[in-house]
Amino acid sequence: MPEKTKLKVDWCSHDAAKYACLHWHYSKSVPVPPLVKIGVWENEKYIGVVIFSRGASSNLLKPYGIEQSDGCELTRVALDKHTAEVSKIIKIAIIFLKKHNPGLKLIVSFADPQYGHNGGIYQAGNWVYCGDTQPGKEYWFENKRLHSRQVSEKGFNIQQGQVRKTIKPSQCNVIKTPGKYRYLMPLNKKMRKQILPLSQPYPKKSNIDNNKNEKI
Repeated sequence: MPEKTKLKVDWCSHDAAKYACLHWHYSKSVPVPPLVKIGVWENEKYIGVVIFSRGASSNLLKPYGIEQSDGCELTRVALDKHTAEVSKIIKIAIIFLKKHNPGLKLIVSFADPQYGHNGGIYQAGNWVYCGDTQPGKEYWFENKRLHSRQVSEKGFNIQQGQVRKTIKPSQCNVIKTPGKYRYLMPLNKKMRKQILPLSQPYPKKSNIDNNKNEKI
């Protein structure tokens, strides 16, 4: 009989998370901090990272009537070759996160159809799909995709009270993008009851095995 896959998650260093993002994620980038970095080991081998953050917008959680400190965004799943389904890896990472942050109420994440993702990993994990976002833009600078908070006409912006240098849009290759699919994972019964009325039918699967290959 084949050996049973043994999964383990734990905190990992920034260097380990960065390695995973640069080598095993299509964006080749690390999300903008602050970050919660949960490493993943399969049969005692490091295979990548699941990253949670405050998200791109300070308004991420306002539609659901909760404060920024009450939830987070799942911003990266960067994995090397692995056996376990991505939805299972995300599930145990969320359990670990919730254990260390018992006050969290909601996780938000997005699937990008521009890269052939429809959220199969969320559908397999019973997340709530609540429609798509407005079309947006991608900024590319020196063959690297930038987060929206890394781009500003002023050449800087303020993040978490600190002034950070940014790239100007005029320096970038700007690409128009379709809206992303928005998924929600409630972390308690009250939040699940609140967001279930927002639920819509899942987007149809593409011709890839989303739960094995799809990344965030």
